Amino acid sequence: MPKKGNRKRLKFRAGDVCSESVTVADYADADPAVVKSGRVKKAVVNAVEKEVKLLCGLEASQGAVEEVLSSAASVKADALDSSDDLDPEEDGENETKVARKKKNKRRKESSESSDGKEYPMDIWEVLASYIRPEDVCRFALICRNAWTVTCTAAFWTRLYRRHYRIDVDLPFRLQPDSIDRMRCLRARVIRSLFHLYEPFDLRVSKIPALPESTPTTLLNSKCLLFWVRKVTGTRPEALWEFNFKFVKQQGHSKNGCAKSLCLPRQYEDVHMNPDSDCYMLQVTTLNFIFTPVVMGMTLTLFTINVSTDMRHHRVRLLFQDSPLQRGKKRGDQSGTQVVLDPVQSVRLMDWWHPQYPSSPHT
Repeated sequence: MPKKGNRKRLKFRAGDVCSESVTVADYADADPAVVKSGRVKKAVVNAVEKEVKLLCGLEASQGAVEEVLSSAASVKADALDSSDDLDPEEDGENETKVARKKKNKRRKESSESSDGKEYPMDIWEVLASYIRPEDVCRFALICRNAWTVTCTAAFWTRLYRRHYRIDVDLPFRLQPDSIDRMRCLRARVIRSLFHLYEPFDLRVSKIPALPESTPTTLLNSKCLLFWVRKVTGTRPEALWEFNFKFVKQQGHSKNGCAKSLCLPRQYEDVHMNPDSDCYMLQVTTLNFIFTPVVMGMTLTLFTINVSTDMRHHRVRLLFQDSPLQRGKKRGDQSGTQVVLDPVQSVRLMDWWHPQYPSSPHT
């Protein structure tokens, strides 16, 4: 098959085409290497029709015009047959281009025909007072004005006061006195709702002690902190908590920039959250286990399997010095390995989890 890059398409301009400038390349015996599709250009047919009308007159040219059009149709049919024999991929490409143009045209017509109304900001502020916490994202996706309302400090302050209950024991950083501060206001209100709002509280309480499948959220995350804590409870033997704080490393987008709306400058402090991309992995074991230092390293492997005694679980973490590139694999034995066995519980907590450790400012 001839390469597509070697074919050249002839360009015609309707104003310059006449009966004398119609070449052999316009008809069925044209070289397919010169003319890509082998079909008669619509501009050529229209120009020939116009030339015949001018020479013979409108009434006298009826037969000539019909003859030209019929000959053009036959030439087009012959060109189709010849082009199918030479390169069957040409018709598929042209049909794809035509379908794409029709789709873009329909989309443009629908966008032009759809009429909408833009309501003032005051109406969206009134409606925002009746939004449930789980519907904030849906409300913000209605339009730009609705999203702007959810960026304001007044929206998050009203949301907190609407669900605040004095009988709930809140941490000091989530008390009403702390909500009056603008910095990290949104993060503090969301954390408070997981204490005050019953549907959010039930959602956290239903999280099992051991996940059904190994979570993949932490892969390629960087370990910021690591600490071990001794836990004494109802059991006669003490338990040990191994806590790993991870931050999700941002990848580069295809275009080199992230496509997102820019927050209003006066509300940047409201949406500030140092822990927005952070997670905490909490593994509780029956015994103390020596672990190497992994702070500053990247997690590339995380597995939860059954322990050797078939009564508990075994957690295996593999850390590397650099992130794992997409599409590449590394051996399981290379890097720093942390094995925790026997394990009683494994919890992966987001920044909004009630048990997630945070600073007094957030």
